[in-house]
Amino acid sequence: MTNPDKQNPVEASDVEAATKTETTQGSGTSSFSAITQRWKREDLVKKACPITRGLCLLFSLLAFIIMVSNKHGYGRNFDDYEEYKYVLAIAIISTVYTAWQTFVYLSKREFFDRRTSMLVDFSGDQIVAYLLISAASSAIPLTNRFREGQDNIFTDSAASAISMAFFAFVSLALSALFSGYKLSTHSFI
Repeated sequence: MTNPDKQNPVEASDVEAATKTETTQGSGTSSFSAITQRWKREDLVKKACPITRGLCLLFSLLAFIIMVSNKHGYGRNFDDYEEYKYVLAIAIISTVYTAWQTFVYLSKREFFDRRTSMLVDFSGDQIVAYLLISAASSAIPLTNRFREGQDNIFTDSAASAISMAFFAFVSLALSALFSGYKLSTHSFI
């Protein structure tokens, strides 16, 4: 575990010894342990945000690939139905957005100033997450109606693409929560 000032690493035994020393001096709660808990929480947010975006990239890409390959003859092509075209379009948008965000994170470059970057992360995550759940919810009734008549590979492929879009929504919604936390704890002064 390291501290945010990029100083020497703090050993676990040092943390335990300092915590025991402070709590035995009669303070009851330890201010040092509160600081280390905050460091752990901030490290978790720093690690979790790119992981959730990476998962969204994976699920969006799968939704895109599955929907594009859902062509099975007359009346069983995804491009015959507006709802499935919408799922495809949003999967493309989500894939491009999360690929860009992942590239920015991995390249460690700042394309905007810090404040603008945090606002773009937060608002972009929310907008794309909304589009993903909107696309999934628009295609579910059509797929259910097709499944009432017969259950075939066309409806199975559509259902799996919708599921991937929903999983992409969940992971991007979590990313939006982490982005919102980073935005709310950042000082803009």
